[in-house]
Amino acid sequence: MIIVLTERFICYLELNALQEEFRDVGFTILGFPCNQFGMQEPGKNYEILPALKYVRPGNGFVPNFQLFEKVDVNGVNEHALFTILKQCSAEICMLLFWEPLKVNDIKWNFEKFLVGPDGRPVMRWFPRVNVSEVRADILKYFRQLVQKGD
Repeated sequence: MIIVLTERFICYLELNALQEEFRDVGFTILGFPCNQFGMQEPGKNYEILPALKYVRPGNGFVPNFQLFEKVDVNGVNEHALFTILKQCSAEICMLLFWEPLKVNDIKWNFEKFLVGPDGRPVMRWFPRVNVSEVRADILKYFRQLVQKGD
């Protein structure tokens, strides 16, 4: 499973392609919109899917992966899932809208986490890492799982 912080303007087409490619092996993408980064997801939850469909990326786009309601991923109202996921990396940025700031906080939308079959975080990618690099790491991880199973 891969967990992605989403923001409606970036990367959705690539995430759909990744979901489609790995769907048959039980791989799932979970998307969590968040407005803590530059206030880039200001809309209400009910506005997110129509914005994707008609604005960006538009052209009738519909995500083929589970897209959840907006969550806070840092600070006092941090969702428990992200508290667990963040136990695997660090760095700091600007334009951050939460307190308290912690060294392992999520820095921007489209930070990605790979979660293994046992539910534990395996890898973490920073926002600027493109989906093709994530794909390569996922394939490498799948190969490691298969080797362990042999």
